Amino acid sequence: MRAVILRACHACPPQDLGAVKLNKVLFYLDMLSYAYDRKPVTGATYRKRPNGPTSDQLLFALRDMARAGDIEIKEVDFHGYIKKEYAPLVEEPKGVLNEEELSLLNDVIDFVCHQNTARSISEYSHSLPWEMAEMGGEIPYRSAMLLFPMEPTPEAFEISEQGLAEVASSRSSTSPVALPLLRDFRSRILREAGQA
Repeated sequence: MRAVILRACHACPPQDLGAVKLNKVLFYLDMLSYAYDRKPVTGATYRKRPNGPTSDQLLFALRDMARAGDIEIKEVDFHGYIKKEYAPLVEEPKGVLNEEELSLLNDVIDFVCHQNTARSISEYSHSLPWEMAEMGGEIPYRSAMLLFPMEPTPEAFEISEQGLAEVASSRSSTSPVALPLLRDFRSRILREAGQA
């Protein structure tokens, strides 16, 4: 978790990474990793909260990292609300995360921190895994597959219609394959058995 937090802090300016976004980085990293490889990166426990999934372990990890001098945590005014900002004070550890984990983490950071606001990512995170849990209840890793769309998109229908058209045109341009009738097959078997 320390390596993930430091990577997120190095990848985002402090004003772009508050508690809401940091929780979503952890959540999506672990859930997507579980969906792809059946194992989360951090193994944190996630709970349903009003602003989306949160990690049980994040506050403890941040406290320990601040005490160790790894990060600086500031409380700033953000439109009348108190927002926490995180600034890294040490380099990212090398070799803790493998290449696949780093690649996924970079994609998650880009999506959560650079393509969304805290409000939009909070609303986005109210997906099926979040909806299925009781408020304050654990969001199980086995629900990770529910993050992916369940309904076919219009593009999927277009592609399937194109495929059907290709199959239909190839059928009309070739002669049908002759298949023997079952009774003919049985008759042949009986004839050959009588000759033996």
